[in-house]
Amino acid sequence: MTLDLTDPWVLAAGGAGILVLLLLLILHAALKSARIAAPLAGQMAQLGQRVQALSDGQQHLAGGLHHVSDAQARAQTQMLGLMEQRLADVADSMGEALEGSAVRTARSLGDLHARLEAIDKAQANIEKLSGDVLSLQDILSNKQTRGAFGEIQLHDIVAQALPSDSYTMQATLSNGKRADCLVHLPKPPGPIAIDAKFPLEPYEALRAAETEGEKQEARRMMRAAIRHHMRAIAEKYILEGETAEGALMFLPSEAVYAELHANFPDLVREGFALRVWVVSPTTCMATLNTMRAVLKDARMKEQAGAIRRELAMLCRDLDLLGGRVENLDRHFAQAVKDVAEIRTSADKATRRARRLDNFDFEEVAPETAPQRLTDRQPERLG
Repeated sequence: MTLDLTDPWVLAAGGAGILVLLLLLILHAALKSARIAAPLAGQMAQLGQRVQALSDGQQHLAGGLHHVSDAQARAQTQMLGLMEQRLADVADSMGEALEGSAVRTARSLGDLHARLEAIDKAQANIEKLSGDVLSLQDILSNKQTRGAFGEIQLHDIVAQALPSDSYTMQATLSNGKRADCLVHLPKPPGPIAIDAKFPLEPYEALRAAETEGEKQEARRMMRAAIRHHMRAIAEKYILEGETAEGALMFLPSEAVYAELHANFPDLVREGFALRVWVVSPTTCMATLNTMRAVLKDARMKEQAGAIRRELAMLCRDLDLLGGRVENLDRHFAQAVKDVAEIRTSADKATRRARRLDNFDFEEVAPETAPQRLTDRQPERLG
């Protein structure tokens, strides 16, 4: 067992021990001096008694200190046991809490992993879409590819709205100019040309402009480019006696169409004056459906003579059908009459057969029976 030097009882016991040791040393010195000084023997005897008393007190004090040390050891042991129990309880509680927290953390990590996978997929789709947008931007940045893109989109719309024999793609006119699409409408109004090219650069510059000066310059460039394009369409595709008195400028972008009508109404009015109608994919489909109705009406008029001939032949066939129905009705009436006469004859034959079945041949004499039979005239049948 180790002694705590900070314990007052231990310090007191140590002090008492040192005091006893000093007394013993003093006693030893006194005994030595007793040999020299005999008169001091009595005093030394008293001193020995006192030292003995002090030794007895030290023993009592040591016993009390031992008892106190044992009590302190037991209390310390009980305290250690209680602290160990408390620490065990705390450890169990912390273990359960950590286990629950681990489960929740694992579940949260699983949800986070699933969300990260979804985000990765969305990111991949965004990257793919971004690549497609960049490819489309590359296509539209070149005039030739932009024209091809507009022609393809225009061809798809025209193919959905009109019959295949009512339009021609890349039709060459008498002036040598080639229209992207020529719709063969009847006269009036006549064939109408559709141009699929559009000035995208000024619109892109207007979208990219940040300062007011840049926006004003981009608007000026867009107004000049669209005005020049409208005039070129009017000069190339509006030919007197060959085409209709108007042409269509097809814009494959609804955004450009909306920008033109929202912020450049003067260009739209100028197009009306030039008889160049600006159409987007949506309005182009509506215009082509109207053209389809015109084509249908024209073809109906072209076939009006054939329709009248067919109607005359239909009336003649109906007259023949009426005569044949009358003949069939007469045949049915004759058949009904014949059936009625056949039924009358059958009834008479049945009555005669019954009379013959009920005739008693024994009441008639043998020699007269034949005479009676010969005397009766047979009834006419029918």
